[in-house]
Amino acid sequence: MTWAQLLANNEIKQHKTSKAELDKIRVAIHRDLADASLNGLSADRRFATAYNAALQATKMAIACAGYRVTAGGGHHRIAFEAVRLAVGKAADGYADYLIDVGASET
Repeated sequence: MTWAQLLANNEIKQHKTSKAELDKIRVAIHRDLADASLNGLSADRRFATAYNAALQATKMAIACAGYRVTAGGGHHRIAFEAVRLAVGKAADGYADYLIDVGASET
């Protein structure tokens, strides 16, 4: 997958991020990671909250690369595919895992 393919499929669009946007995403990531560590939450709820933190981190990396995901259905999969382009090979294992988890939830 390439940025050009994602653009052609209308799954992403070019986007100019801002410090305010990135700060807002950082707050969401921090909140979700803190919430995921709360005692008393079910394992499923803890995982779902941590998963959302990962999705937000992905959103941040994609925004820093100059894009945002616009796909409706399947936007989580698109985000985890696109983060590979934004971050490089270091993201591969994490993206694979999160795509697999997302696929098993549907």
